[in-house]
Amino acid sequence: MKIGYARISTKDQNLELQKEALKKAGCDKIYEDIISGAKYGRPGLDLALEVLRSGDVLTVWKLDRLGRSVKQLVDLVGEFDKRGIHFNSITEGIDTSTPTGKFFFHMMASLAEMERSLIIERTRAGLETAKRLGKLSGRKPKMTPDKLKAAKKLLEGEVPPKEVAKTLEISIATLYRWIPASGKVLISE
Repeated sequence: MKIGYARISTKDQNLELQKEALKKAGCDKIYEDIISGAKYGRPGLDLALEVLRSGDVLTVWKLDRLGRSVKQLVDLVGEFDKRGIHFNSITEGIDTSTPTGKFFFHMMASLAEMERSLIIERTRAGLETAKRLGKLSGRKPKMTPDKLKAAKKLLEGEVPPKEVAKTLEISIATLYRWIPASGKVLISE
């Protein structure tokens, strides 16, 4: 049996293009999800995986409809192989029922994994260079030296911590991170 799986990430997208392609590919039944591909709990896919038996084919319109990460895709297709289930991706022309299709799938997965590793490597190199050049990365701290002085002054004047945080436009957690509570500071709700 040929089982189709269609997925979109948001409700404002449309499943019709995928469903039409899956019908044209001869799918007997089509399961669908409206959920991010990064999620592991996808009810439509889970149901399709329950229904699939040895000799069946799971067909998707495009590889990224099945999963977002290479590991996720390789794990799923590996599980299919153990269960005697074949995988077909219409857009990429992948068909794991043939030795060439299996090879092509693993080549695609390997290339995608290599690209991901290169992106991580380039990002780390860029961050290290920026650090050497003295450029700060990340979010700017909410608590500036001026705000710190003002907070201490307000707290010494017995202004409640909640009011100090509100006045300085910081969270109470940020206030306590920079000025830990002491016996002198009164906590009021």
